[in-house]
Parts: sequence; C-alpha cells; structure tokens
Amino acid sequence: MSRLDCNIEAIEPVTLNGPPILADRDLMSPYVWREPDGRFGIMVRAVPRLGTELIDTGLIWAGWSRDGRSFDMLDAPSIVPGPDEPESGGVEDPTVLRMEDGSYVVYYTGVASDHAHGEMFYASGPSVDALVKQGIALASTKSMGNTKEATVSRAADGTWRLFYEYAADNASRVGLATGQGVAGPWTEQPTPFEPRDDSWDNWHLSTGPLLMDEPDRPIMFYNGATHDARWRIGWVAFDRYCRTVVDRCIQPLLTPPPVDDRTATDIAFAASVVLEDRKIWLYYSLEDRKLSRALVRRA
Repeated sequence: MSRLDCNIEAIEPVTLNGPPILADRDLMSPYVWREPDGRFGIMVRAVPRLGTELIDTGLIWAGWSRDGRSFDMLDAPSIVPGPDEPESGGVEDPTVLRMEDGSYVVYYTGVASDHAHGEMFYASGPSVDALVKQGIALASTKSMGNTKEATVSRAADGTWRLFYEYAADNASRVGLATGQGVAGPWTEQPTPFEPRDDSWDNWHLSTGPLLMDEPDRPIMFYNGATHDARWRIGWVAFDRYCRTVVDRCIQPLLTPPPVDDRTATDIAFAASVVLEDRKIWLYYSLEDRKLSRALVRRA
C-alpha cells in the first residue's frame, strides 16, 4: 500500500446564529454531519466563558446549515445536565449517529457535580430536539477513568466499533471496543495506538473522527499532546478492521496559530469530518472557545 499524506488546503471559521444564552458561551466539540437532503447538521458543546461563573461544564446545542459554515441553532439546547448526579455537572462531547430509520443516537459525556469525573452516556430520539436520555453507554472503571469522546462506526459484518478517550496514569489514552449494537454491550479490544516518545504526541491521545470513504484504509484524525497539554491534530491510518496501524503522520496535520502569551490556551481539537463533493472538511475547535473547519487534501 502506498504511503499516505494529508495536508491542509484552506481554513474557514464556523459561525453559529442562536439565542443570547448560546451567544454568551464559548464553543467546543463541533460534531457535523450530512443529512439525506443535503443539509449540514451540527451538535456542539456550549461552555460558560472563562472568567464567568461555572454553572456547568457544558450544554449540548443543535442546529442546521446549507453551506456547512454558518449554522442556525435551535432556540433551546438538545441535551442538558441532570437530573441524575452522574451527569448533573454538565454535558459535553456530542457524537451523532443518524440511523437507517431516520432517528438519532447521540453519545455524550456526562459530568458529575464535582466537575471532575465523567463517563459516556447516550440519548436517542426521532429528531435532535426530541432526544431521550438512555443511560450509560460506556462506564468508567478503576483502570479506565473518564470515558468520553466517542467515535463510532459500523463494520461490514454489522458489528459496531467504539473508539473513546479514557484517563490512565495521569494521561489521556485511546481505547477501542466492539459491540452488537449502539447500546453495546462493549467488548474491549487491544489498544489501537500509543503515544510516541520524542514526538508532539508523546503523552496525551484522544479520539477524533474517522474518514471511512476508503474501507481498506480508514483514517482517524486524532488529537495528541505533550505533557503540558498543548493539543495538536494528526492522523493515523488503519487496516479495514481498525485493529492495525498501517500509516501515521510524523508532524501534526493542524497546529493552532501562534499566540503572544505563552500561558494562553494552546489547543486545536478535532471533532468531526464530512465529505462534500469529494472535499474532506475537518471540523475542530480552537482555544476551547471557537470553531473552524479545514479543507484536507489526501495524497
């Protein structure tokens, strides 16, 4: 198989038009998908701005767009914290599946009231404004804490793959599990890839979106960081079963623009990828407060 390469051809801001409560928040984790009618859907985490009262760690808001750049958001959030304690502190990191019958399944992180512990939950419903919480999708354990950041795909044999981020040994790691349906139960698989010594991703790893248009070589646009949590976006290519790495970037695909203040938030974090007329659009957040998308060229 030939050597893979990915490059950024263009970067565009992503804007949301919505009610004042949304406009007053920072934005993270833009999960974007295409509808059969050509519209772009989005679910995003809306976070209290730095310096304001931390009421919650996030609300999840949905909206629609025709061009994939400017989204008209709903009047109210689609997923809110609570009422149960395990997710009373906030909701984060939406991942949207549009099912064959037109309904939706949304994986998300539920954060406890201490704002320090969370695990992966899911909700489902006939539309993004009529979701019903279904409970825990993947629980945290003593060795696998804070399960979150779901990336979900269906294999050719009908089984499901769930990539996720978890906490272990004071670092973020990527795990993989397989199941018979969107609700699991999930069976742990070998770790799909590890941090690399003396590299930009030598400490933290987090899941990112899968590009599945070439089934024999799926590509994950993953998130990696050094010990000081300066996050960058890279890519890793798998075999068709997503169990063996066949290629991986050397340098980051996407790095945040330079800032004058070294103490400023220095994060680029991939959330979703969309194909539009053979164009690859990678959606991500910058500085944990604003949204962008990048046009990726695959060589």
